[in-house]
Amino acid sequence: MWSTIGQDHLLKQLDAGLLAGRLAHAYLLSGPPHVGKMTLALDLAAAVNCAVLGGKQVGSMFGEPDDARGPCGNCDPCARIRRGVFADLKIVAVGGDPRVATRISIDQVREAESFLAVTPVEGSWKVVIFDGAETLSAGQSEPANALLKTLEEPPPQVLVLLLTTNEDAILPTIRSRCRHLSLRPMPGDALYGCLASRPGVGSDTARRLARLARGCPGWALRALEDPGLLEAYREQLAQIASLSSSPLDVRFNYANSLAGSFSGDREAVRQELYLWERWWRDVLLIKEGLAERVHNDDWRDELATQANASETADIVTFLESVRETLGALDANVNPRLALECMMLAVPASVA
Repeated sequence: MWSTIGQDHLLKQLDAGLLAGRLAHAYLLSGPPHVGKMTLALDLAAAVNCAVLGGKQVGSMFGEPDDARGPCGNCDPCARIRRGVFADLKIVAVGGDPRVATRISIDQVREAESFLAVTPVEGSWKVVIFDGAETLSAGQSEPANALLKTLEEPPPQVLVLLLTTNEDAILPTIRSRCRHLSLRPMPGDALYGCLASRPGVGSDTARRLARLARGCPGWALRALEDPGLLEAYREQLAQIASLSSSPLDVRFNYANSLAGSFSGDREAVRQELYLWERWWRDVLLIKEGLAERVHNDDWRDELATQANASETADIVTFLESVRETLGALDANVNPRLALECMMLAVPASVA
């Protein structure tokens, strides 16, 4: 069975491809953070190596069409792939090369190519997952060009999976050689139902997490397992609320601190910018009389205060600035300058 949830439109497509033996050699999995890209990638790696489903003859994995339901999940290859410890699986991530901490490097791509060139030793297919594929072309061309050669002439029994939060940052020449799987955020009611069905999860907790997760089950499931995640979320929102009405020098100090941590944890910085975006989206909703749609309902009083003190045009401009900053960081610009520019765009209080 597939571990992926909330993506039935893609699972039906993949089941059909597995049944017909028509999997692509490369897929581009795009979607917001924590929507399930890595889970689906590991599901695909398990599907092509599942001992129960038939190994090399992918087209013979299933009997009748109604039986097409992904990897079994119980055999040794499935279990080990989902733990990321399978000999024929390689995960290439941003920061894997300490010399280039903010992107996937040319050396990492070459290692992946060497890995794919060797016949599978434990399973039936070699699988490489590039997590953060948008960084392949960040300020350079060699990693993307090296990968392009593999995509143009892939070895047999090879599956390449590119994971990205920003498909527009992937070179068109690479996109055109991959089958695109766009992961959608789950509807709130569906995510609530998924969470509420878990043992020990009350309806209030499920409803709150479903609202905060914004359709991304990965974040909600992590929050269930780690209560500290919600506390950290609360502390970050408190900081954003304070900074939004702080003097420019305080905001610049924050920007410099955030920029300093970018090389060590790129994704954490991106996640913090998403929180800025969500906070000011809520401010805009309240400003426009749509308070019932805010995600951070626990902070409604603070949001209303900032809505009353800000102009709609300034809020919209700032939201655009956050998106531009995320794109600039993906393009490997100077993080301090990008973040300082964003802090300059924070809406000023109306006198």
